[in-house]
Amino acid sequence: MARFTLTVNGDRHEVDVSPEMPLLWVLRDKLGLTGSKFGCGIAQCGACTVHVDGEAVRSCVLPVSAVSGAVTTIEGLADGGDLHPLQTAWIDYDVAQCGYCQAGQIMTAAALLETNPKPTDADIDAALAGNYCRCGTYVRIRAAIHAAAGEGVAFYDASAKTGAQA
Repeated sequence: MARFTLTVNGDRHEVDVSPEMPLLWVLRDKLGLTGSKFGCGIAQCGACTVHVDGEAVRSCVLPVSAVSGAVTTIEGLADGGDLHPLQTAWIDYDVAQCGYCQAGQIMTAAALLETNPKPTDADIDAALAGNYCRCGTYVRIRAAIHAAAGEGVAFYDASAKTGAQA
């Protein structure tokens, strides 16, 4: 065991854990921050995505001993109690179905918007390519990201084209 000092969501925490313990388990088991999910354990699905110094990282494979910057989880994405624009857009666009992947999707999208505030569909698809949604809400995810970027994208309603009622 070793002692590590982490800054998570603006708060300083000291934890006594094995240096090899993945950041995900420190966040979930030691700090009680359960928004980031365990999906695959091999950095392929994106459910565990958090930010380290603003960069989206897969916390399931990142040993706590390798964390050298400030960590932001989905719980810390909101600013001063106000929801992040992505969180608001996720609600407005009814993105989540089962919700399991959504924290990772939002955290990856937030990192994208920090570096590219007006992403194209191709930019969004490339940035989120490694984040899997079992429910297939990719169209809504893309629309919500555009909305959070201030692009006022209307969600495509297939029933409007066929005359079917929603």
